[in-house]
Parts: sequence; structure tokens; C-alpha cells
Amino acid sequence: MEQLESISGYTFDDAELDVSHDILLPCLLAVIDERGGKGTRVMDLGCGNGSVTELLHRRGHSVVGVDPSESGIRYAQQKYPHLQIDRGSAYDPIAEKYGQFDFVVSLEVVEHLYNPRKFAATVHSLLKPGGTAIISTPYHGYWKNLTMAVTGRLDHHFTALWDHGHIKFWSYKTLRMLLEEAGLRDVEFHRVGRIPPLAKSMLAVARK
Repeated sequence: MEQLESISGYTFDDAELDVSHDILLPCLLAVIDERGGKGTRVMDLGCGNGSVTELLHRRGHSVVGVDPSESGIRYAQQKYPHLQIDRGSAYDPIAEKYGQFDFVVSLEVVEHLYNPRKFAATVHSLLKPGGTAIISTPYHGYWKNLTMAVTGRLDHHFTALWDHGHIKFWSYKTLRMLLEEAGLRDVEFHRVGRIPPLAKSMLAVARK
């Protein structure tokens, strides 16, 4: 519990989807539909306020949500009592509790983590053989970083003043290395939001 308390500072004000989901969800849902269709078992790892967990449930999937945020889980359990949404962490041995899944979805989580290798190992442990991980994180590439530099946006984007904010900044290369090191394979990327060179986020899709 002490470890859980140390990583649970991210807070929520409700159990609703937000503007970032407008960017992420079309790609996420297209990948799930292409690779599994309805009725698959999905782990929403870092489910936050449960809004995506609920959306996946409404689309016919069997979904479990886990997140360390006390406020996020409280709002999720109040609004979506029919879902299995629990307080927990990717640093915990959660596959022992929940078993394995066809998909592990983790949206805008890995950039917040001090120990991303432990996260990646947990993702691997949660997947059935042949299962698919879908992990999103803000996109970083040469042209986007150069554009932020020349427009004076670096301090805003890489701010150190956001409590419990982003502490890891991933590229295609580093995120691919993280996932492959954990035993995942066939990693592919989708950029979403804006034109591709200036994309807001990327989704890494990998298979166990």
C-alpha cells in the first residue's frame, strides 16, 4: 500500500471522457475491432476514472480496470458499479489476481511512470499468448520537437511544474525497445492528433 500511495497522486474530477479521448479512441477501437472484434477480454491498465472501461464494456467486451488513483477509482465505482474496477498498480503482480487477457489497453500512462520496465513486464504477464497490447503516450519526433523549440513551447510541453505529470518522453525507438525487451513483438505505431509529423500522441500496438 505504501508503494501505491506514492504513485497515486494523479486526480480526477468526474467519470467522463475528456478531449484527449476524442483523439485516441478512434484508433484504439479500430485496432481492437480489427484484431479481436466484440466479446474479447480486455484489461484497462491505468483506467483512471473508468470512462474508457465503460466504453469498452458497452461495445461488448469483458473489461477489468485497474488504477492507483484514489479519486479516479472512487468516481468510476460510483458511476459504473456494474464494472470490475479496482485500485491497484502496474507495479503489482496483478496477473495473479485477474488472469490473462486478449488485449491490454493503457492510455497515456507510461509517460508518468518511474519504472516503465516493470510496467512493460506487467503488460506482458497480463496478455494471453497471441494477445495484443495497445499503449498510447505523447508523440515525440524530430520535427515536433524542433517546432516546439522554435515556437517557444518547450517549457510548456516539458514543464517540471506539473505535479504527478509526465516524467518520461518516448520516441518510436525507445518505446519499441521497452516493449521488445519485455518480450512483446511485431510492434507498430499509429500517430493521432494533428498531421503525423506534429502528432499529439502515438499508439504502440504489439503482440505477445
